Amino acid sequence: MSAPLTPLQFTTAAGATEHRPLIITLFGLFVVATLIITVWAGRQTKGAADFYAGGRQFTGFQNGLAISGDYMSAASFLGIAGAIALFGYDGFLYSIGFLVAWLVALLLVAEPLRNSGRYTMGDVLAYRMRQRPVRTAAGTSTIVVSIFYLLAQMAGAGVLVSLLLGITSDGGKIAIVALVGLLMILYVTIGGMKGTTWVQMVKAVLLIAGALLITFLVLVKFNFNVSDLLGKAAENSGQGAKFLEPGLKYGKDPTTKLDFISLGLALVLGTAGLPHILIRFYTVPTAQAARKSVLWAIGIIGGFYLMTIALGFGAAALLNRDEIIKSNKAGNTAAPLLAQAVGGGADSTGGAILLAVISAVAFATILAVVAGLTLASSSSFAHDIYVNVIRRGQATEKEEVRAARWSTVVIGAVAIGLGALARDLNVAGLVALAFAVAASANLPTILYSLFWKRFTTQGALWSIYGGLVSSVVLVLFSPVVSGKPTSMFKDADFYWFPLENPGLISIPLGFLLGWLGTVLTKEEADPQKFAELEVRSLTGTGAH
Repeated sequence: MSAPLTPLQFTTAAGATEHRPLIITLFGLFVVATLIITVWAGRQTKGAADFYAGGRQFTGFQNGLAISGDYMSAASFLGIAGAIALFGYDGFLYSIGFLVAWLVALLLVAEPLRNSGRYTMGDVLAYRMRQRPVRTAAGTSTIVVSIFYLLAQMAGAGVLVSLLLGITSDGGKIAIVALVGLLMILYVTIGGMKGTTWVQMVKAVLLIAGALLITFLVLVKFNFNVSDLLGKAAENSGQGAKFLEPGLKYGKDPTTKLDFISLGLALVLGTAGLPHILIRFYTVPTAQAARKSVLWAIGIIGGFYLMTIALGFGAAALLNRDEIIKSNKAGNTAAPLLAQAVGGGADSTGGAILLAVISAVAFATILAVVAGLTLASSSSFAHDIYVNVIRRGQATEKEEVRAARWSTVVIGAVAIGLGALARDLNVAGLVALAFAVAASANLPTILYSLFWKRFTTQGALWSIYGGLVSSVVLVLFSPVVSGKPTSMFKDADFYWFPLENPGLISIPLGFLLGWLGTVLTKEEADPQKFAELEVRSLTGTGAH
């Protein structure tokens, strides 16, 4: 049964009806263009190195652009704009956290990882430890983190296309999620890393251009006076000066203050453990290019997050808060609706065109990111679990790539199912959960493996599984899943963990368990292997 149209949804759908052919054409053009790129890249994908790492042929700038495309997800464009529009200063904390996180990746992870591994995080961990248990753990963690991240992208896709096409029924939104899932399966199975990288580069350019356009049009309305913009946003929010101060979302009571600390930890430490970001460092030919990639990414991403000030506060200033919430409870439609407003309004040609263009850009964002995530998880399954655990290193390259493609189909199906359940949650909050899981399970193990001589296989297993299980269990029993109107299961109430992000508990626990597992084991670390890994990670000697 279709849900009733809210006033805003009706206006949006009515205003867009006469321009719907234009909207569908823009979407179709992007999908066709990216599929052409994917098919072209697929013809150049000859073996495992091409499928997993794009033949290591991308320059530092190209990879930096692709990293930006991979990182600036639906959370960045839709989720952050919505969070700022609804919560002001506290919403902007997402932008700060996402950007600062790159310093950790640059200083601690990018170069050593590029030098030490081949295709996946499991390559680094298995270098000085027992192959099968460590690769199994690394593959499991990679798949779980990627699926958490995929939830956010799927939720964003459902909200976005529903808004554009006037789809209000749950069945229609689920069908959209399924369509995105099918497209991402096609991108990865046909194009591999080469196709995915080129799609991400195109998407990064489109996203920056779209954000620049909206930022310019918002600032024009306020004569390029940011103070007037912020003042109008505060006035229109109904919160007054509180809208521009800390505490609207995270300072209400001790629980929300702890939630803010937990969110901050997850955002700052999570990037360096995200599998789909880590595998991007393997697509460049040298460690120097890996460093340049991150520097370019920081510049591009930093510029984008500055523009979220105009996107989020512009939405708060020019749109009615109640209408944003009616369109989507979590605020995920704030950016497209802002585009419509600055273009001339719901009934104008300019508004409809700008809504279509920005929504097509956001859709491009989602497709590029889900392709990167799916590639990361399918690569880890095929390379770590299938080849090195199940086949004990005896599989051919052809068999390995076939396994990666089949696992893409399975992971895509899981993502479609879970994404349908998460369609009403804020995408920035969902991504923050993925960051928490990555920071709890992957980051401690990577850092210990690279920099602690005594670290052992047992320490790695305790760290990965302990961080993974603790973070996932805390999420399952948090208000994100049940107990609130904004939860995944609105009518259920089985939560006992009060925080919406588990990072405050699970991240320190991941580090503690890695240390504890190491000191309690009778197994001795191999100092020769650590010395070899240290030389390789710092100098690139012997790197693939």
